[in-house]
Amino acid sequence: MSDRKQKLLDAMAVLGLGTQPQSLINGTLTSGTGAEIQLVDPFTEEVLITYPDAGEMLANLACDAAQNAQVGWAKGISAAARGQVMQDIVRAVLANVEPLATIEAIVAGKPIKDCRIEVAKVAEMFAYYAGWADKLHGEVIPVPSGHLNYTQREPLGVVFQITPWNAPIFTAGWQIAPAIATGNGVVIKPSELTPITTVALVKIAESVGLPVGLVNVLCGLGPTSGQAAIAHAAVRKVIFVGSPETGRRVAVAAAEALKPAVLELGGKSANIVFDDANLKHACLGAQAAIFSGAGQSCVAGSRLLVHKSVHAELVDMLSKGMNNIKLGDPLDEATEVGPISNARQFAHVSDMVMKAKDAGASVLTRSKTQAQGYFVPPTILNGLSNTALAAQQEIFGPVVTAIPFENEADAIALANATDFGLAGAVWTADVGRAHRMADAVRAGTFWINSYKAIHVSSPFGGSLSSGFGRSSGTDALMEYTSAKSVWLDSAPIPRIAFGYVS
Repeated sequence: MSDRKQKLLDAMAVLGLGTQPQSLINGTLTSGTGAEIQLVDPFTEEVLITYPDAGEMLANLACDAAQNAQVGWAKGISAAARGQVMQDIVRAVLANVEPLATIEAIVAGKPIKDCRIEVAKVAEMFAYYAGWADKLHGEVIPVPSGHLNYTQREPLGVVFQITPWNAPIFTAGWQIAPAIATGNGVVIKPSELTPITTVALVKIAESVGLPVGLVNVLCGLGPTSGQAAIAHAAVRKVIFVGSPETGRRVAVAAAEALKPAVLELGGKSANIVFDDANLKHACLGAQAAIFSGAGQSCVAGSRLLVHKSVHAELVDMLSKGMNNIKLGDPLDEATEVGPISNARQFAHVSDMVMKAKDAGASVLTRSKTQAQGYFVPPTILNGLSNTALAAQQEIFGPVVTAIPFENEADAIALANATDFGLAGAVWTADVGRAHRMADAVRAGTFWINSYKAIHVSSPFGGSLSSGFGRSSGTDALMEYTSAKSVWLDSAPIPRIAFGYVS
């Protein structure tokens, strides 16, 4: 057994997870009966663990368990008590940062220092929504009829959440915390390639008081486990984080079952640099925007739009700077960029770079320094237009397309000339221009002289091929509840008459 596999099993043992991924159904680790799934270490390309797909039967059991537990969670205890349980989860997560980060680093290929930060952010998510648990109020509406009319926010019931491989535990916390704060039950299916930390997170939560069965984890495949959960009668809403292609399939399946969905999909975000910007600052921001996390981020600044007068200078700065980035073992404390998370994505990123080269791109890259693993070195594609495949299709790797622009109007036109609408940024010393750009660029999140700042308290989501709905901030509380309108007739003689109430 390799040292890395042993470290993985040791971390799993600390968290009480056994020796292979298992679904967590009604508080019990349960093996599936479907096709075998392999977890491959993206750094060594070694098969770490195999496990069976959960399948339809476990999906049905998970939905039933969530439905049974949700009633007591929403009605059996106070909202303040729900918040207290969530605060206990915060402390428990922080007490297990190291084993969670170790598993994430090995299985997902993320640098361990980044994994520690993401685990801490998960704790922050539970803390934030714990504070909201007893503060979700309705309103009194002064209707003209003289009735007393008020609204109350009610949980949906059971929600089904699907999370991706690029940030497994982060997206698990991002989805679970607002759902349970508002009184819902949850069935969550992490990517079949990175399921372990989601199971661990829920087990940790149950160990400090989260009702058994309230949150259930399916370790399995979308076409089997996922489709069965979407179709289950208990599920009231579907939340998906992932690629536009898979998101479309999920949306269709949800629509066929007459269920609403929140889709948090991809992006082709424009990172816009004007000639009056601090170029050193902008260069560092551009590096972080596309190279951190090996570019595997939906908000990655994958289109670098630069004013033509400073385009060559900034590209040269970025090219030199990327040679100083430390690629390597995700478990190495010095590593800044790890490998692409899985073989399929590695092949896609590599293919996109080759296609860009064939289309006439000048490919600026550092020499590949890793003899093994799914490594794509930081890469700049220069000389392509905004209509090129590499500028329009999501690459989801450490690859940026650098495109010059003429003026402010040109920058806006280029930024909006995609099928996406997730994020964007501008670098400029002109405050008026900064706000004009923020207003004009189609994006759910827009940064001024920075990039990639997000927080659980701020709404996040996009439009068009970037999806719809919002998955954080107070907006998420609305996504996980529905409004009930209550009417009280206070008149001495009831006002129910023909023409008044249909």
